[in-house]
Amino acid sequence: MAQPARPLRADAARNRARVLDVAYETFAAEGLAVPIDEIARRAGVGAGTVYRHFPTKEALFQAVTEDRMRHLVDDGRALLASAGPGEALFSFLRSMVLQWGATDRGLVDALAGLGIDIACAAPEAEDAFKALLGELLSAAQEAGTARRDIDMRDLKTILVGCQAMQAHDSALAERVTDVVIDGLRAGR
Repeated sequence: MAQPARPLRADAARNRARVLDVAYETFAAEGLAVPIDEIARRAGVGAGTVYRHFPTKEALFQAVTEDRMRHLVDDGRALLASAGPGEALFSFLRSMVLQWGATDRGLVDALAGLGIDIACAAPEAEDAFKALLGELLSAAQEAGTARRDIDMRDLKTILVGCQAMQAHDSALAERVTDVVIDGLRAGR
């Protein structure tokens, strides 16, 4: 019988949290190519500390991604409740491109499947995100505001494309995102 995991000592928990914060900031600003040793240096801990909590870069990225995706899913569900089903999808897409896409290169890379496969690295986070996209799309379609001839896979592809556009030319991102969103609206 396996022994239950012991809770982390306070200092170990602080180090783990610090590594996650620094890893998020680093991945967001610079993408996924940053070495673990550099993340350890920026966090003010030894590489051994990072590897003790996260034996691979994929494990570190998984923990960061799960946390970020949880926030995105929570934000999307809050939009469904507050913005209403007809507009929640469009508000979410706009925020994913213009806010998250502009500041979080690591998450954008993950959603696009660059560097680390999010479906393998953080399958529960990927599933929750896809489920949210499906919920947002279905709600908008049922409200009559979104085209009925697209599905969640189309929507994710559109989102990844818009995020790539944001990385390519951020000055045009808002205008082009609005054009794409207009194309998603019913009756266009």
